Amino acid sequence: MKAAFYTLGCKLNQSESETLASSFDSRGFSISKVTENADLYIINSCTVTTKAEQKARRMIRKFSRENPKSVILVTGCYAQVEPSELDDLGSNVFVVSMDRKHTLLNLPDVLAEAQSHGLSLLEGISDFLEDSRSQLPDPQDRFLFHTSNVSDHARAFLKIQDGCDNSCGYCRVTIARGESVSLESSEVVRRALVLEEIGFREIVLTGVNITDYRSLEKPDFRLPELVDALTSGLKRARIRLSSLEPDMIDKRLAESVKHPSVVPHFHIPVQSGSDEILKRIKRHYSAERVRRAVSLLGSVKKNPFIAADIIAGLPGETDEDFADTCTLIKELNFSQLHIFPYSPRPGTALYDAKERVPERITGERTRQLRELADNLYRIYLESCNGREVEVILEQYIVGSPRASLGAAYWSGISENYIRVSVTGLKNDSSFKGRLAKCRITSVENGVESEFIQFR
Repeated sequence: MKAAFYTLGCKLNQSESETLASSFDSRGFSISKVTENADLYIINSCTVTTKAEQKARRMIRKFSRENPKSVILVTGCYAQVEPSELDDLGSNVFVVSMDRKHTLLNLPDVLAEAQSHGLSLLEGISDFLEDSRSQLPDPQDRFLFHTSNVSDHARAFLKIQDGCDNSCGYCRVTIARGESVSLESSEVVRRALVLEEIGFREIVLTGVNITDYRSLEKPDFRLPELVDALTSGLKRARIRLSSLEPDMIDKRLAESVKHPSVVPHFHIPVQSGSDEILKRIKRHYSAERVRRAVSLLGSVKKNPFIAADIIAGLPGETDEDFADTCTLIKELNFSQLHIFPYSPRPGTALYDAKERVPERITGERTRQLRELADNLYRIYLESCNGREVEVILEQYIVGSPRASLGAAYWSGISENYIRVSVTGLKNDSSFKGRLAKCRITSVENGVESEFIQFR
């Protein structure tokens, strides 16, 4: 039986889909690409933007139309908040709610059992869904997704938190995923040690809002204390943090990420540089607080890669507000920008806002921000030329069109989150996932480097 997985949205969704795929693979299923025919499709959806939802619906229709004998299961944030929009997309389409998402990990066993009794795939799915709905959900069930058995990736994702207690005016992820909940600190450390033991040399801490992490047993044990526990326990793996809320980046957190095992790469959802807009969209900080956060990170890491989320065309955003955003971006010299045109989300405080920015103006502001982002990224790359970096090797590429790289090279991610081409290493499968010290030699046409030694 063939299963295919299609994922939209955040790294949290991506890591959960990888765990699901591993669960099916370990039980004898064949994992297909979504471009191939499959018996079962599992779609992990996103509700952050209208485009993400449109893409989910388009792909569901496509899979249903081209594979009428297959079964399509849809889960994730969009499936949670708008299940009725998905139920009508095909007779072979079924929704698995967010609080039942973890039950998909058991689906391979259920289908194998159904097959042994001569039941069809559809009959097995029906039994699974009926049983799934009868189970009482537990907030900790969402931490059943973990990647200790995913060995075909160089980096491991470790989910430490889910949900969000913020009610930002533009976002309905909190509606889909519910209140913030954290994995107990002792279990986080245990899973990290297991990941290191089986060979992972980079562990990415993921969640909806990891700066809201708090131990169940010790309320004062927050993200800084967790990072301290991990850096003192891990011996070979480096740690990468996912998105950090700017109002939660303080001296204590900065001190914890100062440890050399924590990579100099940070992502901050800034959204706007205008205090008026930040207040309107119910963010819990000012532009000055963003400045302090970036300054703190820069004080503990040398030339860190700091990315920022920016939303263009938020309701009420004037030319002056947009200028404030551009000024803040240039002042803080962000390494990378993730730019989103504002997308009204049903159920959020801003959905019925009357002071909408015309689509034409939002488009122009998006274009300007993307142009600024390209320039900032180029400047950051130039600052890295000639530097030594530690690259985690991910894939051996054969047939390079770039003469400077020769016939083949290794591709990987540096500690400061740059995609790096590494020359001077042979094609040896045992190199995948290893940390290689390299010297960057060129940033003109992609980042090129020469191998120095393994760590």
